[in-house]
Amino acid sequence: MGLKDKVCIVTGGGSGIGRASALMMAREGAVVVAVGRTASKVEAVRDEIHYNGGRAEAYGVDVADKQRVFGMVEEVLARYGRADVLVNNAGHSSPHRMLLTTTPEDLRSVYDSNLVGSVFCAQAVVPSMVEAGEGTVINVSSMAGLNGSPLAGMSYSAAKAAVINFTAFLNNEYRNSGIRFSVVIPGEVDTPILDLRPVVPSAEARSGMVTAEDTAEAITLIARLPQRASIPELVIRPTWLRDTSAETNVA
Repeated sequence: MGLKDKVCIVTGGGSGIGRASALMMAREGAVVVAVGRTASKVEAVRDEIHYNGGRAEAYGVDVADKQRVFGMVEEVLARYGRADVLVNNAGHSSPHRMLLTTTPEDLRSVYDSNLVGSVFCAQAVVPSMVEAGEGTVINVSSMAGLNGSPLAGMSYSAAKAAVINFTAFLNNEYRNSGIRFSVVIPGEVDTPILDLRPVVPSAEARSGMVTAEDTAEAITLIARLPQRASIPELVIRPTWLRDTSAETNVA
């Protein structure tokens, strides 16, 4: 059956990995709910899915706003009766990457989007999955969460490490519930978030990176597996690893 008629909520769905995942899941027959802070972006994804004959909804929601997250999920459940897949992809890094330059605002913003939003979305969706006896939650982390990287930044590395631990916790709490919790851990991915780095990678550097579509393939693979099978953790990284030392000594 794959993803045919499955209701899939994708946060950060307006660009990058989230957009690629939403489009790919829609092509496989899913009903996609694209969620993002910028309503125009997720509405464009919804419209593209509709144009290609798919089904989609769009919600301009900041995942760190618990009330709006719960309201969005309530509307989805009221309309479709279930939420089969949640992809917690929303997240961003900060302009200040190092210990002594990181501000309280950097910390709160990065943790809100990467970790707190994932917790709120899971809190909103998981009860309906428990009632159904099945469901899939896919959290998107980063290789920076395994090896704290000056390139990614202190706040982002710590937040993504927390996402990995959060996923492991959920698998323990909901063991044998029928719900699968997975974490996808990408290496460098060529997405718009790279444009916010202190040193923006060149076109040549980007050409060797994993693409948003590559990462979406990994996410969709986990989602489409029969419910009896689970991939708790999946790492996807570039085959050729580049020298980033010249880009890391920036505050």
